[in-house]
Amino acid sequence: MPGLLRGVARTAVIAGTATSVSNRVSRRQANRWAQQEQGGYEEQPQQQYAPPPPAAAPEPDPIEQLKQLGALHEQGILTDEEFSAQKAKILG
Repeated sequence: MPGLLRGVARTAVIAGTATSVSNRVSRRQANRWAQQEQGGYEEQPQQQYAPPPPAAAPEPDPIEQLKQLGALHEQGILTDEEFSAQKAKILG
């Protein structure tokens, strides 16, 4: 029977300590919230990061450009000189 009483006493001490700590934490948190509402508690400023720069537009595909240029030339929209100049510009 002494072992049983010792176990019950130990459980009571542990439970009492846990309750005391829990109540203390709750009171502290309530006080912090009250201070924040009153404006008395200064929050640490959060660091603001600049958004990353927008990605550069992808370079147009030279093969696709040449196909479009050829189609315009075939339709008669571009002259031979205009076609040659634009083709040289695309091919670098």
